Formats: sequence, structure tokens, C-alpha cells
Amino acid sequence: MKSFRKLATIGLIGLAAVMPATAQPSSVWYSWSPKPVPLTPWKAPNKPIWRLSEIVTSHKGEKSWTQPIVHDADYDASYIQLAPGEKTKTQFWGDDRIFWYVAAGQIRFTIQGQAPFVASKGFLVQVPYRTPYSLETVGDEPSVRLEVIRSNRTPLYPATGKDDAGPAPTAKGKTYVLASYRTPPDPYTEINKPYVDFWGDFVKRPATPGDHAFVSDTTNFANIIRGKGTPTPPDSNKGHFHIDYSEFWVIAEGTVDYKMEGMPVFTADVGDVVYAPQGRWHRASWAGNGMSTRIAINPRPYGMHNFDPDSGAKQ
Repeated sequence: MKSFRKLATIGLIGLAAVMPATAQPSSVWYSWSPKPVPLTPWKAPNKPIWRLSEIVTSHKGEKSWTQPIVHDADYDASYIQLAPGEKTKTQFWGDDRIFWYVAAGQIRFTIQGQAPFVASKGFLVQVPYRTPYSLETVGDEPSVRLEVIRSNRTPLYPATGKDDAGPAPTAKGKTYVLASYRTPPDPYTEINKPYVDFWGDFVKRPATPGDHAFVSDTTNFANIIRGKGTPTPPDSNKGHFHIDYSEFWVIAEGTVDYKMEGMPVFTADVGDVVYAPQGRWHRASWAGNGMSTRIAINPRPYGMHNFDPDSGAKQ
């Protein structure tokens, strides 16, 4: 199922990026859309589904660990466990925002310009570029978070000037030097807020079913998609595919059924991460009898969805 339902359901195949969400086109467009031959494979660490329960079991006995989940042209994503009392260094990213899904435990985020806050299971947190931050596990249990950043990026560390004391940071294949810059941190906005308390903001209110963007800029999109369980569609409903980018999801509530080209339907549970390589037909549907939520992550807020020509540009 789509990661930007509002555009898909009004029948946009092309020109989605230039049409406002409120537009009501009177027709469906068609195109010859390229699919890779052979199909794009799942290249490690990418795979159709990472099950959180299996990840935690595989790291049994480790106080802190990192498990790479996604690596492609757009994103690096990892599940990270941090032991009670452990804290990261204060750092920032030069040109990209970073965001997280908290799967377990409690994490205190300290972000420049914001009052420190504690995020627990279900929280979504983001930090814009050039904004220093640190995080630490609070309480008696380890914290587990899915961390998402643009691919092949290296963090920076704030400094005070030429008289900075202590050794320079280190990174494999990099040399850190003192530098100066002018462009200030990217500000938060009405959409790109510091955090969303999913269970408070979307469940207890309750929230309106549908799409709710949490991250949205020129190269990042994290969309909260919530709805009530429905019967799993037949295999004849192939869903859609994307031309030049892949997409992945983390399940925040309930269960979600997925159909991937070349695979039978499978079900993802809370904390699981599902990945669809570019060019593969894929479809998601809310499973079970209650509410289900997935967080769709891709680099295109107005990404083109290519549907079967007989579907009327919808699924």
C-alpha cells in the first residue's frame, strides 16, 4: 500500500510533485514506466523483513549493540540498544536530518534549543541538520531505537574555536580538523517537530485514520499511516512500485500484511522493519480487527506511485 495515500487515492500517476494535495484531477494519466530486469534483489543488510524479536534474541547477553537494517543509495538505518546510564557524544549532521523510532525503554534527548525530554516506546524523534544533540538511556532497562540517517554520512562534533582542548574526534578513513561555518541549524516546523508521542498523539485522542507526515523535506519523508484492519486483498492487487528509490516501514501498532513481487503475503508485527527494493510491486494492508500503524520511510515526499493500468491509479 502507498506511503503517500492522499496523492495516490486521487489517481495521480504522473506530475504528483506539482499538484497540490487538494487538487481533484478528472482523469488518470498513463505512462510506460521502467522496471529493472532482473528485479532489484535484497542486498544485505536489506531483506524483506527484519523481525525485532529475532534481532533482540540474536544479541542476547550484550548490554549494548548495533544491528544494521537498511543500507541503500538513500538511507542507513540500524536498530541500536543502549544500556542503562549510557550516553552518546554530542554531535550533529552537516546537511541532513536524523530521526528515530523508539522501540523499547526510555531515552532522554538533549537537543540544542529544546528542553530535554524523555521518549518511550512509540515515540518518533527527529533532529534537523547542524543541530547538536545527545541521547542517553534512563531508567533500569536498556533502550532500543531504530535510527535513520542519509547514507554514507559522517557526524560532526561542536567546537568552541581554535583553543579547543583535548584530542580531535576519530573516524575510520577520516581526519577531523577544526573548521568554521556560517549557515545556522535548520529550524523545526509545524510538520518537522522535535517529536511525536505516538501512543499519546495518535491513540489516546484518538487520531483520524489516514496519513500524518512526521518528517518531510526535499530528501526525506517519514509518514505515519494508521487505519483499521481490513481483509487482505487478493494477489491480483499488485499495489505499486517506485522507479528510482526503495522504501521501508517500521510497524508501530497492530499488524500489517505485505505482498511483495516474487513473494507470498507475510505479516509484520510491532517493531518489525519491511523493505521494498526499487522497481518491485509491493502492497501493504492493515491486518487484524483493530487499528494498525506503519511508518513509511522514503526520500520522496511527492514520490511517483506506479499502479497497474487497470486499477485506476489506486489500490
